Amino acid sequence: MASYMIVRHKVRDFSQWKPGYDAHLPKRNAAGLTEKYVLRSADDPNEVVLMFEVQDLSRAKAFSESADLRETMQKVGVMDKPDIYFLND
Repeated sequence: MASYMIVRHKVRDFSQWKPGYDAHLPKRNAAGLTEKYVLRSADDPNEVVLMFEVQDLSRAKAFSESADLRETMQKVGVMDKPDIYFLND
């Protein structure tokens, strides 16, 4: 059974957000997350939906609640509280 994490949030400017998101890759890797999709809303190019395959749900949940992630999101221009979902197939 595979597990997934989906994140939806708005960013100030996608072109400024994306390099900061990319730079955070080592932290996502350490949390056992494998990026599957980075999607943008067809109606709002600054609304982002991310999908990750998850190796370990407890590590992924800890990452999603971490101060490091909150600080990074603030620094790269996330504008709202992200919606985060954990799913199994």
